[in-house]
Amino acid sequence: MFDKLFVLSQYVTPQHTVSSVAGRLADNDRAPALKNRVVKWFVKRYDVDMSEAAEQDPTAYPSFNAFFTRALKPGIRPIAEGHNTLVSPVDGTISQLGQVTGDRVFQAKGQSFSLTELLGGDTHRTDAFSEGEFSTIYLAPRDYHRIHMPLAGTLREMIHVPGKLFSVNPATAENVPNLFARNERVICIFDTESGPMALVLVGAMIVGSVETTWAGIVVPGNNGVKAITYEGESAISFAKGEEMGRFRLGSTVVMVMPKGSVGWNAEQVAGKRVRMGEAFGQVNP
Repeated sequence: MFDKLFVLSQYVTPQHTVSSVAGRLADNDRAPALKNRVVKWFVKRYDVDMSEAAEQDPTAYPSFNAFFTRALKPGIRPIAEGHNTLVSPVDGTISQLGQVTGDRVFQAKGQSFSLTELLGGDTHRTDAFSEGEFSTIYLAPRDYHRIHMPLAGTLREMIHVPGKLFSVNPATAENVPNLFARNERVICIFDTESGPMALVLVGAMIVGSVETTWAGIVVPGNNGVKAITYEGESAISFAKGEEMGRFRLGSTVVMVMPKGSVGWNAEQVAGKRVRMGEAFGQVNP
């Protein structure tokens, strides 16, 4: 009953207004006493492991968002070796993984979403991923919220798609149709040795914004789908395991690859917690 009420409340909540206000408060560095109380409460409430952080004192961060997007100690997330080994891009919990069926991606029992809509509505962009492989990883509040490259790749295109800001927790995923293709998102398309790879950074309720290492903060808005291509001197190459973005408050990453380009490791199943850098699958060059 609580889950249903929580989901229903999101339909009537002014999602962007609430998220915008939350984002401004999370960036505020002018009220350190209040920030420290909130951060200490957050660490206790969500059992955040500060021993892994480069800065272990939660009150040392200038703002809540600085704390939330904290760096980890060097080497604490080793990147699985092997030229054909694809690694987890984030710390989180696997929501689902498997194969795209037609244009549908499995979301939760009784729910799926459109791959074409997820990738911004351009069928030419979607064609490369038809019947492809996907994985969806949910980042809980306690998780490390930086996003890293599963494979070495070169950025080809970034697409910002405005949309709703439903929560992306399991209860919402089970009850809101087409969830990840409805929410605001930033789609990053990379060229890899195994073909194109899409990393979709899905926004959510209270998420102030999504940030990439090359474009900075991508502010939520309603100005229509905006695509930026990168080629020639503007193309940006990333090593496997290199940071490519971060969530300024938590959300979900959807990874999509062409049919047959990757086999997910047998131990990676829905409900399993994963850490950034651990072996997640094997790619076929």
